[in-house]
Amino acid sequence: MTIIVKNKHTLQIDEFKFKCCIGKKGSTSNKKEGDKKTPKGTFRIGNLYFREDRIKKPLTLLKCIKIKKYMGWCDDINFPKKYNKLIRVKKKIRHEKLKRKDNKYDLLIPIKYNFIKPITGIGSCIFIHLTKNYKPTAGCIALKENDFLIMLKLVKKDSKIKIF
Repeated sequence: MTIIVKNKHTLQIDEFKFKCCIGKKGSTSNKKEGDKKTPKGTFRIGNLYFREDRIKKPLTLLKCIKIKKYMGWCDDINFPKKYNKLIRVKKKIRHEKLKRKDNKYDLLIPIKYNFIKPITGIGSCIFIHLTKNYKPTAGCIALKENDFLIMLKLVKKDSKIKIF
C-alpha cells in the first residue's frame, strides 16, 4: 500500500483521492532544515500519534500512541543524537511540541524521511497532520480530519508514502 502525493493538492490511496497541502515552497530532492519544502521520494510511515483529550482512538492498523504534554520532536541541529527523533521536551533543545493549542497535531504520522541515521540540517519533523484551511505547511503534508480518518482505515504498518 502506497500513499501517493502527486502534486501539492492531491494525496491518493488506491482509488481514493484527498485534497491536501504540502510545504509552502513546494517539494524538493534537496531538503534543508527550515526551507518550507516537502521532501521528494518514497518513505516509510511511522506510528499514529493522537490527542486522546480531543479525539477518540481512531480505527487503524497503525500502532496508536497518545500524545503527552512532555512530547516533542527534535529539530535542533546542535543535538545530532536527538535530531529528528521523539524526545522528552527540554528548554535547551529546540523541538516541535506535539501537544499544541491548535488542532494540527491532534492526529499525526511521522514520515520516515531522514530517519534511520538522521543527518542534521537536511530536515526533520516531516509529518502527515491535520489542516482546517489547506494553507501551505512548513514541509509536512496536511489533510482535513475526515480525510485523515479515512486514510487511517486504508494504511498499514508497512505502507509507504511517495512524494513527487
